[in-house]
Amino acid sequence: MGVSWIEDSLFAHELKVIAGVDEAGRGACAGPLVAAAVALDHTASQRLLTLLGDRKRGSLTLDSKAMSEKDRDSLYSQIEDLAVAIEVVIIEADEIDHFGLQAMNEGAMRRSISQLATKVDYALTDGYPIEGLAMPSLAVWKGDAVSLSVGAASIIAKVRRDRIMVELDGRFPGYGFASHKGYSSKAHMDAIKELGVLPIHRRSYSNVAKLIAR
Repeated sequence: MGVSWIEDSLFAHELKVIAGVDEAGRGACAGPLVAAAVALDHTASQRLLTLLGDRKRGSLTLDSKAMSEKDRDSLYSQIEDLAVAIEVVIIEADEIDHFGLQAMNEGAMRRSISQLATKVDYALTDGYPIEGLAMPSLAVWKGDAVSLSVGAASIIAKVRRDRIMVELDGRFPGYGFASHKGYSSKAHMDAIKELGVLPIHRRSYSNVAKLIAR
């Protein structure tokens, strides 16, 4: 099955616009959680599929984690041009600490779909179902690798978040945010031990909480 088989099946049932949603930064202990929804119609879907075929022969994927930064940045711009609509929701560290990661993750994905500036006939969510959507939806396991719209959303979310982390690296030098993007690498943990916990760190995460307790 190809990367667009889910969308192709939905378009074949005369659905006009399909939205995929994904997030970036769930596992990071610093920086925001970023959710993105990308709405595609049949024309945009086919143009994106053709673009992928021109870029890479063989197995096609939009899995942002399997791409180089250069490829993600290039596709980010092209998805912006092709998509019917895009919506990005940013959840800061203090919100995650206050309301909990799972609640904020589901809420951000729900908001990103609901706030799209177009009518959506069907939504595809990465990994698990999102309650409270105004349209039918389907949770797709590893959706960023097997669904065109979810994969497009994963690229938008990851590139947007990576750019935020590069900006935070300039604001908070010495932590290496441009490199590890807020994830719990050894270099990041060593930097916290030396320089301290920042407001952008998620204090509810056990590794950060342990450092605060020390």
